[in-house]
Amino acid sequence: MKNIYLNGTIRTMAGSETAEALLEENGRILQTGRAADLLGACPAARRFDLQGHALLPGFIDGHSHITALAQTLLLCDLHGAKSFSEIAERLRAFCAARQTTPGEWVMGFGYDPTALAENAHPTAEFLDRALPENPALLTHASGHMGVLNSAAMQALGVTRDSEAPEGGVIGRKPDGTPNGYLEEAAFTQLSARMPRPGAKQTAQSLLAAERIYLENGVTTVQDGLTRAPEWALLTGVREKLTADVVAYVDIACADLLRENAAYADSFRGKLRIGGYKLFLDGSPQGRTAWMTAPYAGETDYRGYPIHTDGEVERCMLKAVRENRQILVHCNGDAAADQMIAAYRKARAACPNNVRPVMVHAQLVRRDQLAEMARLGMLASFFAAHVYHWGDAHLKNFGEKRAAGISPVRTALALGVHCNFHQDSPVLPPDMLETLRCVIERRTKAGVLLGPDERVTPLEALRCMTIGGAYAYFEENEKGTLESGKIADMVVLNRDPAACPAEALGELQVLATIKNGKTVYQREAK
Repeated sequence: MKNIYLNGTIRTMAGSETAEALLEENGRILQTGRAADLLGACPAARRFDLQGHALLPGFIDGHSHITALAQTLLLCDLHGAKSFSEIAERLRAFCAARQTTPGEWVMGFGYDPTALAENAHPTAEFLDRALPENPALLTHASGHMGVLNSAAMQALGVTRDSEAPEGGVIGRKPDGTPNGYLEEAAFTQLSARMPRPGAKQTAQSLLAAERIYLENGVTTVQDGLTRAPEWALLTGVREKLTADVVAYVDIACADLLRENAAYADSFRGKLRIGGYKLFLDGSPQGRTAWMTAPYAGETDYRGYPIHTDGEVERCMLKAVRENRQILVHCNGDAAADQMIAAYRKARAACPNNVRPVMVHAQLVRRDQLAEMARLGMLASFFAAHVYHWGDAHLKNFGEKRAAGISPVRTALALGVHCNFHQDSPVLPPDMLETLRCVIERRTKAGVLLGPDERVTPLEALRCMTIGGAYAYFEENEKGTLESGKIADMVVLNRDPAACPAEALGELQVLATIKNGKTVYQREAK
């Protein structure tokens, strides 16, 4: 059955083109053009009246963690909490609603010290008072650090004698005993030992997480750090997935990719392995991003690396020799230097162009972006940082460096292929919020941060569609509304490219279409 979409703005993203109508059949776009021409050629086609709204290519997630988002849906939500007392209230309400018994683990996610009245991480003592009968873990909004209470430290064997792993920190009181705070490798290694919900519960939660992406117009989703448990979850729901999900295997678990190589060659159902993932540093708002110059107010502290240069070079060479894409977490410019140098060396040894992606790229410098363009490296910007943590960046880096976070304009001008992400579950996968952030570049406090890095709505949309498709080697299948491409589309209440700046916050996803089928439709109010 052929379907015609008409009576709205159809933003094809093929140049600056718009069309009056779009013809689709069996999940593929047949043609775009004048409504009269398409109706004349296919009079029996089913008509979809856009009612003056805008039709665009489906949004493509540059980087996120759908399995982690699924897990957090089962935790106490701490996003937006403004004080320790509010955190305690939410934890108690969470336990009451779930009838948590003494001794049962309690986990919360999403607290942000920069938003708390105390302007600090919670402590074990605080958690002991809030949850005196339960081991508890709270995870920072970035996912890079967290806090245990005393019962949790006892259960996990964290004592005065515990040594932090390389690339991690165990917080301590003045007397040397742990204070519950964990950072980077210490946090990731210990949190991996936490009890996990049952398979049925997590499967249901993953499909609920997918629904959140679809509600935000995202038709291609990423799982940006996949190990054996995450892979088992994804393959367990493979036949139920609606969106395309691309997983990136933790390079420390490379056997997982080798054992599932068929998924790396093509989608099996809606699931594919895109390549490898590697972490090089931490979080800029958490002051663990690895910098070449000290943080503001510090004499020497620059954050720190996770891996040696040699380790990174070996990982990069492995990916390039296997012709596998690699996504590399880099926030600080020292981490960016390490990634660029390793890829330059790998390309000299092997010519494969794997389109490596610098994920986050918060503080990447102009000279680094120029080299990335020369080497064919991509940048996936966590551009909503400008709004959510721009004020923290001003404090951590000073005005000059903070103004350069998420330097999208510079990257585009230098020829770097760019896309955007929200790093869900750090933030919800709200592409329209990101659109607003890269256009406005205002912090929560209203500071205009780096106005020279602002982009136009059309440039931002290209990053969300064409740029995303290119990053997945799918530019011939997705990213524009052109003949032969997959009919992944989103209906918005108005065309963002023609939307006044003051109305950007009013943009809404009205419907999401995957392979020609409407998979989400906003309820009329």
